[in-house]
Amino acid sequence: MVGSVWAALGLSLTCISALSLISPAWFQTPTFSFGVLTYCSWPQGDSWNQSCVTFRSLEDIPDSAWKVSAVMLLGGWLLLALNAILLLSWAVAPKGLCPRRGRGPMPGVQAAAASATILGLLVFPISLASPFARDVCEASSEYRGGRCRLGWGYVTAIFSAVLAALLPVISRPRVTNVQGATILFSSDTEKIILVPEMHK
Repeated sequence: MVGSVWAALGLSLTCISALSLISPAWFQTPTFSFGVLTYCSWPQGDSWNQSCVTFRSLEDIPDSAWKVSAVMLLGGWLLLALNAILLLSWAVAPKGLCPRRGRGPMPGVQAAAASATILGLLVFPISLASPFARDVCEASSEYRGGRCRLGWGYVTAIFSAVLAALLPVISRPRVTNVQGATILFSSDTEKIILVPEMHK
C-alpha cells in the first residue's frame, strides 16, 4: 500500500514537471510568451490564435544560460521519470523479490532530480539578458523581466521542484527509541509488560 502511494506521487510529480517543461508560459507579454523549450506569439487580443515554435536542439536555444538551464531541467525531469519507474516497479513487484518495498532506492534519485531542477530554475532567469528576451521583454536583464511577467509554467516548475525536494525527506523512516524500559512478552496472559531498566 505504501509503495503504491509513493508510486502515484512519483508519477504525478513527473507529469507536473513535464507539463511545466513543455509550457511556453514561463514569461509572457500581451502578445508573446516563452518557456524553456517553446515560445508562442499571437495577435493583440486574440490569444486563441497562437503560433508556437519548439526548440528542436540545443543549437536552436538562443542563449548559453538558457541552454544550461534546459539541460539541467531536462536532466532533473529524466531523474524524476527514472524515480517514478523505480517506484512503480517496487509497488508491483512480488513481496519476496523486493524486501524493502516501501521505499526502495528512490530518495537519492529524487534528491538528485530536485537538485538539478532547482539549479535549472535558478539559472533560467539569467537568460532574460539574452537578445531574444530583450526583443520580447524590452527592458529585461538578468533576473528582471522588463515588460514580461511571470507565467504559470515557471510557477508550476517551482512547485514541482519544491515537492521533489520534500518527498525524500518525508519518505525517511522514523525510528523511535524507548529508553529506560524493557519489553517482555508474557505467554500466560498474552500481554506486553513494560519493565523499567534498573541502572547500576
